[in-house]
Amino acid sequence: MTQPEALRSLLEAVKNGNVTPDMALDTLKNLAYEKVGEFAKIDHQRTLRTGFPEVIWGPGKTPDQIAQIMQVMRDRNPLVMATRIEPAVYAVLQPKVSGLRYYELARICAIAPPNLEPKFGGLITILSAGTADLPVAEEAAVTAELSGFSVQRLWDVGVAGIHRLLSNRHLIESASVLIVVAGMEGALPSVVAGLADCPVIAVPTSIGYGASFGGLAPLLTMLNSCAAGVGVVNIDNGFGAAVLAGQVLRTAEKLRLASATS
Repeated sequence: MTQPEALRSLLEAVKNGNVTPDMALDTLKNLAYEKVGEFAKIDHQRTLRTGFPEVIWGPGKTPDQIAQIMQVMRDRNPLVMATRIEPAVYAVLQPKVSGLRYYELARICAIAPPNLEPKFGGLITILSAGTADLPVAEEAAVTAELSGFSVQRLWDVGVAGIHRLLSNRHLIESASVLIVVAGMEGALPSVVAGLADCPVIAVPTSIGYGASFGGLAPLLTMLNSCAAGVGVVNIDNGFGAAVLAGQVLRTAEKLRLASATS
């Protein structure tokens, strides 16, 4: 059965009273995808299932493939986003995709409403240990902002000059979720978690001298943190950290609403 046939059959079942609207909604969450040429299948229902839309991974795709995927996604999604887009790729994409915005430091391309307003409560505060960690930290920040969350940035507060962190302790205390981005030895998340009363998401980066092994050393440091309440994502995965922080806040909002109506 093709997707249009499956959708028509589902609508007829709702019309005839054989399927409830709630049952139909559960079915729709897993129904629709759309082919783009012979190289991609767009999961239009991902937002309905998970709260976040499908996002395009840029590396390994040609600019023309990325442009075609974006054109298909924009008809069904208020937000279209591609990560790890280098400036040379954006230069090719820009004339192909109208309304495309580029966040160069974060290496993110997006089609989004011009005036983004936070849709969810809570505050995601993102810290970077050093200036060299900013591409990963900005990937997290821009992803969270495009997804409808309020973001607060605190850059270059690594442990080598810990007074820079401690003088901003009030920003840590105001956060609902903290994302802490660090390379080298990756000590910053442990320090922050010892000061915070909210979840801490640690992001190791590939920044560091040879013995950091491309981010493996900070990854192991974060996994072995002696501070409680630290979760760790993969090396350089600012995007994944932002989505996890968003899921924490969305879950808190669902629990609050459920409590208010019970």
